[in-house]
Amino acid sequence: MAQQRGHWGSKAGFILAAAGSAIGLGNIWKFPYITGENGGGAFVIVYLGCIALKELPILIGEIIMGKTTQQSAVPAFRDLSSPASPWMGIGWMGVLAAFLLLSYYAVIAGWTMHYVWLALQGTFTGLDAEGVQAVFGKAAASPGTNLTWLIAFMALTTFIVAGGIKRGIELASRIMLPLLGLILLALMIVAATSAKGGFSQAVDFVFSFRTDQLTADGVLEAVGHAFFSVGVGMGTMIAYGSYLKRKSDAVGTSVIIVGLDTVIALMACMVLFPITFAYGLEPNAGPGLVFMNMPLALLALPGGSFLAVIFFVLLFVAALTSAISLLEVATSYVIDELKWSRFKAAIIGGVLITLVGIPSALS
Repeated sequence: MAQQRGHWGSKAGFILAAAGSAIGLGNIWKFPYITGENGGGAFVIVYLGCIALKELPILIGEIIMGKTTQQSAVPAFRDLSSPASPWMGIGWMGVLAAFLLLSYYAVIAGWTMHYVWLALQGTFTGLDAEGVQAVFGKAAASPGTNLTWLIAFMALTTFIVAGGIKRGIELASRIMLPLLGLILLALMIVAATSAKGGFSQAVDFVFSFRTDQLTADGVLEAVGHAFFSVGVGMGTMIAYGSYLKRKSDAVGTSVIIVGLDTVIALMACMVLFPITFAYGLEPNAGPGLVFMNMPLALLALPGGSFLAVIFFVLLFVAALTSAISLLEVATSYVIDELKWSRFKAAIIGGVLITLVGIPSALS
């Protein structure tokens, strides 16, 4: 079976795909607003410590499991223990977690597609804060809108995963990850040059060490988000590692993956917070930081309509790279255990996840 298993076309292809798995809405959407809610710099220090001391070793271990066994999560645990080992339950939990997470993650990801469409139409032009908030409230509360974009997003995700390792996931990652980095860099330059002093305020906010503003709940938030951000514990990196050749370097690539994930999260902060501070908006606005504050702030900048489109394309790309890896967890499991073709496994898995996501879309 190992001889017939697909492999990444190159080390760079694997790094981009795995980094894309780690880099998602958690970096662009969630990390900045939980940083804002928990005092800024002190929270960032705790988060970075969790990444270095906890997530990096787990990531290395998962990649090693995958490349050693050439199997996805459940059969990897079985091969490294025994057919009746309780460790297989960990693999099952990972598959289930990825399946359920994608079912509601895709609803939020659908919002990013919807917002790209709204920005292209110029919907936000001329709106005040109340108007932008009304747009978000209408979108979030509309079952039809949520369901439409859930189906569209899952269809695209399924199409890429069904395309295979080299021609599907790796090819898409080689395009999307550099694109994501370029968009973030461009927006960060805009924030640094056009945000009327907000950039220096943002640097102080994100990197100043203020322990008095960090609570026990904030520490737990950092620990939990580190798991969510890197994407360990769900079998994703075991599945991706299984497409590596056995002699591949797991440690060096893991360091690069974690490094890219962390850099993107910090860059996102340096895009959102300068604009937020420059226009007197709240840095702890929760999910509204990207779906309400940012449209309002971006439209106040020169070329704001274009910048709004670019920003929501960024969110969409980040969401898609993570969704691909979540669907791959279920797909690789079915391929390994039931011997289905990749096309059949991806299509059926994508349809089932979409169906499970419908209650979230209609809620």
